[in-house]
Amino acid sequence: MGQLRRIGTIVTSVATVTMAAPCFAAPSASAAQCPDAEIVFARGTTEQPGAGPTGDAFVAAVRTQVGAKSVGLYGVDYPATMAFSTAVQGISDARAHILSTVATCPATKLVLGGFSQGAAVMGFVTASAVPDGVSPDDVPAPMPPDVANHVAAVVLFGKPSTRFMKAINHPDVEVGPNYAAKAIDLCVDNDLVCDPHGSSFSVHDTYVESGMVDQGATFATQRLQALWAADAAAAAAAGTDAGTGVTTPATPTPSPLSNDQGPVPHLAPAAPVLPGPPTLPGPTPLSASAPAI
Repeated sequence: MGQLRRIGTIVTSVATVTMAAPCFAAPSASAAQCPDAEIVFARGTTEQPGAGPTGDAFVAAVRTQVGAKSVGLYGVDYPATMAFSTAVQGISDARAHILSTVATCPATKLVLGGFSQGAAVMGFVTASAVPDGVSPDDVPAPMPPDVANHVAAVVLFGKPSTRFMKAINHPDVEVGPNYAAKAIDLCVDNDLVCDPHGSSFSVHDTYVESGMVDQGATFATQRLQALWAADAAAAAAAGTDAGTGVTTPATPTPSPLSNDQGPVPHLAPAAPVLPGPPTLPGPTPLSASAPAI
């Protein structure tokens, strides 16, 4: 355990929830700027601000796979340094941006992602409860349950394992129950950070080369397409334009007896037959063979 603790102190990709941090308000988006989907991605430790190399590759792959659909990107704003306690700032920032997006762009489908420490950050963002041993006063409150309805997928690369989190004395990272069915947790074999039996840190930066970034993008794309298809079907059934939310009135079908068509001959009522005296018999016509009188 002592050796594992020493290894844990030099690895740069973990998260914590032991220190309070203020929430950072995300910029509001106008309805006209709302993309079809948005990826909220938290980078790994020591990576430059933005989504990081793994996140950028993931976003590019998703954009390629969804075709004409628009896909926005929000890189979670947090230090991502070896001062692991500051990871809680990423939880606050991601949470604030997600809530803002749901409020301003309710039709936008969200994909939550992260790499290494960022994967831990995003895992904690989805939690439905504060982890055991952590004071609720020190961390952001869990997101409202209905936010999960706006999230298409959660894609985590190299999420720190239970072994790793215990080695650095931090709570385990678990995706919350509202998101578990739409989440994928990708880990390269023998990765010291995410593999419970891993011993190599060098493979921790091989998610693009291993093909797992493409695998995660395919997972996210399939879930996005399923939601878009469901929305389109619902819109068609309701006579609503899926892109604008405007109800399109159905074209009325003229009645066969509408005033502007005139009477329909085969539907005209028959002339009434009035009762009267029986017809009297008349003279019988003479046939040509009858004798002349």
